[in-house]
This record gives sequence, C-alpha cells and structure tokens, in this order.
Amino acid sequence: MKLNPLFSKLAILAVVTVLICVVLAQIGGLVTERRWRQREAAQTVEQSLAGPQALAGPLLVRACKESWTVQSADGRKESVESRDFWLMVAPTALKVGGGISPEVRHRGLFKVNTYLAQLNIEARWDSVGALAPRAEHPNGRLACEDPAVVVTLSDTRGIRAAEISRDGHALNARPGSPHPALRSGLHAVLPGLRPEEPLVVSAKLSLVGSQRLGLVPAAEDTDVTLQSSWPHPSFTGQFLPVEHQIGVSGFTAHWQVSSLASTAVADLMAGKPLPALTGDSGPDYVRVAPPTPGEKQGSLDVLAVELVDPVNPYVMSDRAIKYGLMFIALTFVTVGLTELLTGRRVHPVQYLLVGLALSLFFLLLLSLSEHLPFLVAYLIAAGAAAAVLTQYAAAMLGGWWRGGAFGGGIALLYGALYVLLSREQTALVIGAVLLFAVLSAVMTLTRRLDWYGLGATDRKD
Repeated sequence: MKLNPLFSKLAILAVVTVLICVVLAQIGGLVTERRWRQREAAQTVEQSLAGPQALAGPLLVRACKESWTVQSADGRKESVESRDFWLMVAPTALKVGGGISPEVRHRGLFKVNTYLAQLNIEARWDSVGALAPRAEHPNGRLACEDPAVVVTLSDTRGIRAAEISRDGHALNARPGSPHPALRSGLHAVLPGLRPEEPLVVSAKLSLVGSQRLGLVPAAEDTDVTLQSSWPHPSFTGQFLPVEHQIGVSGFTAHWQVSSLASTAVADLMAGKPLPALTGDSGPDYVRVAPPTPGEKQGSLDVLAVELVDPVNPYVMSDRAIKYGLMFIALTFVTVGLTELLTGRRVHPVQYLLVGLALSLFFLLLLSLSEHLPFLVAYLIAAGAAAAVLTQYAAAMLGGWWRGGAFGGGIALLYGALYVLLSREQTALVIGAVLLFAVLSAVMTLTRRLDWYGLGATDRKD
C-alpha cells in the first residue's frame, strides 16, 4: 500500500522536530550549567569577602549566675548547685538610617553584586528594669556581670568599622557577646547602668556584604530608612517599605514596623537564629532560607533589600529557550504554508537546516550576552540568524522576494520573542494573542484548500 505523500512528509517533519528539540535541550543544559557556575562565582566572592548580611540589635544583655545549697535526703550533706542565665531587653524604639554603596565584583565572566553599607543606628530604652535578676530558689545567691549592648550579624568578616556610644560617650566595642546565641557580632559593656533611668545607645557600622541586606525589627517600634545609587532593588522579607522611590539615580525606602505586627522580639529572646538570606540568581527571587538540621525551627522576621540585575543573561536565555519550540513550530508552519500555496516543494533536510539555524540563535545569544549587554547581544544574534535565513529562503522558495518576505517574518518573530522576554507579567497574554493570530492567518489562507487532494497527485517544481 502506497503511503500518502503528505502524511509521509509530516512523519519526517515530526522526526526533524524531535531532533531540533534535542538540540534545544542541549543548549538549555548549557544555560543551566552557566547559571550554576555563576552561583559558584557568587559563593566564591562570599567566602572571600562576606555573605548576605542580616543584622539584629542593639540589644541589652546581662549574664548572671545563681547558686544555691541543696541538702541530701538525710540532711547530713550539703552540695552547691548553680545555673547560668541571661537577661535580655529589646529597645523601646529603634531607628536605622544609612546608605548602601554598590560594588560590582567579577569572577572570570561572572558578575557578583556586593555593597558597602554605612548604617547609623539609634536605640532607646525607656526603662531597663528587666535587667534586674531574680532568684528562683529561696536560698539562691546571684552574681551578674555588667550589662552589655549587643549587635549581632550574620557574617562579622564584613565589619569594616564600628563605633558604639552611650548618651554621646564612646564605648569600647568588642567582638562577640555575653549571650551564647548571639556570638556572631559585637558588644560593648555598660558599667553603672541604673534600671530606673532611660538609656540611649548609638552605633555606626561600616558593613560589607554580598547582594542582600536584612534588618530584624527587634524593638517595640522600628523605623528604617535606606538609600542607594542602585536603580534595581528588590524588597523582600516579611515587611515591605511603607514608602519607596526608585529611579535611574537609585532608590530610597522607608520601613515602619511595630511589635504588634512582628514576633521578632519574642523570637529573639527565645533564641531563634538570624534569617539566612538566600536567593535564586534570578532578579525576582529572595527568600528566607529554611533552618538547617540542628537549628531551632523557624527564624526571625526580617525586612530586606537585594541588589538585583534586571536583565540576567542566563535567566533571559533560559526563558528564551522555553519559547524555542513554539518559535520553530511557527517557522515550520510558515514554510509549509508557503509550500502549499505556491507549489514550491521544500525538502525535509531544508526544514532541518532552517530549524538548526533557529536553534543556534539561542546558543549565539547565550555566548554573546556573557560579554555584551543583553539587548545588544540579542540584536546581533537575531540579525545574524535573520540574514542567514533570508538568503537561504531565497533559494529554497525560489526568489528573493519570497526570501525577503520570509526573512521579514523571522525578524517579526524575533521582535515578538523579545517582547515576551521583556514583559514577564504580560508574556502569557502576548503569547496567546500571537498564537491565535497565527492560527487565524493559517485558517484563513487554507480555508479553500482541498486537503484530500494534496496527496492524490505529486506536485512538480
């Protein structure tokens, strides 16, 4: 039984499409590999410089010890037992202001956003009476160290300079803290602190970090204002700014958080860890990492900002490849429609070459975007692919007019693809309208075509 030539060709084109999908999958794997290498570059910078910084404090901490005498059951022997405990008081009001100066560092081809944050912190306590210890045993004897003001950080390697002052008088800043759960940070001892008097502590920090900066609202009222020359911030965490301005010259953001809206104070006193600010390499992803094994469940509330790249070449290339099959299918439909309407026969090998040219566009885009701005790389890759396909289509379809029309259609498809990439929130509706328009055009042009008669006789060139 002789097969219908139309269905034979469709079967061959299906095999060609599978081969093209394999090529696209390989290019997609290459994009994934490059993204992982970018992450490794970021981790290398974090290991050598400092990682994302989360900050909590200032807090008042006092280390105490209670000792008491215990008699044996027969009353003949006595032994001394003791316990260590810590008293902690969060500020009544916490005010943080400062600037974030971005610093771009490179590891080979890969760019990593780091920053230098200059923070001015002021904490006020209306009363510090909670630092007065109380014995739990009738014969308990208390011994306490002087209270200390503590600022805890994710990565102390990022501290470039630190100043702590009490009521305008400078204090001696020391590493670590008296509290075992707040070892990563710095502290200053406050001798002669009177429980009934209010206290104001100021701190100036020059802090280096990578990509993200987070602040824990560990106070009854927290007020934070940050500004930077980076024009593409991403605000994350549990609290978004109440006000923000973003422009080409940078951003300014203002947060206000009440203890009624956050459990940060209680969680900090319960010993929960600082949030680990981790994120994907894409521009819109920052999250608070889940606790690692051994950590207490959950972490502190945080307000955070990330310095993101709005056009990440690997994210954009990955998104472009996801549209690759649709892109190639539309091109094949165009070629097939031209073949049906003009009677010009196109060999499956020619379909394969056209598909390979379209696939290599994505590889060319990936390689160029590592060295050039994404838009420039896209224009070069799209222009090269459209030029090659125009001259090939002129020979394939039998004329420069047809080749030019085909190349113009490819250029329009590249333009539509870039719109899909740059308009993430409206990409679905744009793609749906595009596909509907193409299907409508195909149905209109083939509405009078005798599909049963296509395979009855062989067409001649």
